Amino acid sequence: MLKGILLVFFGACSFGILSTFVKLAYHDGYTLGDVTGAQAFFGAVILWVLFLFQRRTAKYKVQKKNMVTPWWKMIIAGTCTGLVSVFYYQCVKLVPNSIAIILLMQFIWMSILIDYLIFKKKPTGLQFLAILLVLGGTILASGMVETNIKTINLKGIGFGLLAALSYAGFLMLSGRIGNEYPPLKKSALMITGACLLIFIIFPPVFLFNGALNGSLLKWGLIIAVFGTVIPPLFYAEGVPRIGTALSSILSAAELPVAVMMAGFVLQEQVSFLRWIGVLVILSAMVLPNLKYLKRKW
Repeated sequence: MLKGILLVFFGACSFGILSTFVKLAYHDGYTLGDVTGAQAFFGAVILWVLFLFQRRTAKYKVQKKNMVTPWWKMIIAGTCTGLVSVFYYQCVKLVPNSIAIILLMQFIWMSILIDYLIFKKKPTGLQFLAILLVLGGTILASGMVETNIKTINLKGIGFGLLAALSYAGFLMLSGRIGNEYPPLKKSALMITGACLLIFIIFPPVFLFNGALNGSLLKWGLIIAVFGTVIPPLFYAEGVPRIGTALSSILSAAELPVAVMMAGFVLQEQVSFLRWIGVLVILSAMVLPNLKYLKRKW
């Protein structure tokens, strides 16, 4: 149990520190295409190397009779991950890091809405309450109460919400297809799809223009490891050990970690009122899972 808790917790923390490194890469003069392309490219390479290494060991077992999801569907599903990176990193470029992560957290109510519209799964009373808490917490945590609305970058907010919608779509697809694949192969296929999409939007000129001779190699590897390697692998190993309910609660660690990194590393101002908003959003993530957690314990 403890190992599973630690794996999911550190996987969430890995996601949380990601946007800070993206911001630092921007400070070094790199573009959105450089950052997203380097992350997807290095992430795909690392995952495929790990998968091929695993395949050569005795622990790897091919489950051909259970392989029902075509590989190309996994690649298409992975394009949602690519869209998350493109929209989220553009949001990070336009608004403070602490606000960008809060906008991404809107995937909570978007996921509930998608479940209702596509799968006709009606939200429960607790889920409705969670939606209200997310919306109310966002107003506080984003600093809208303390800031002149004219100074808020509406384009940045739009990209943040698109990132949240893409993330909700990724979670929906990831949880429903390809579960018969080994975790490393599933992750590698999906990140390959993300890489292909990003290379279509932003041709990978960073591979040839000498950018990798600078700090882009460093930032690309760091962002790839913390964004596309550690979280899926830690979640794949940790979630089955502790269950979905507790995993959802521990995943909330992403939010306070991102806000703390923004305050300590990027020197962004995070007021007490905004921390109250963060706590409200965290409660929205915990609340719908309490009844499942109680059953488990």
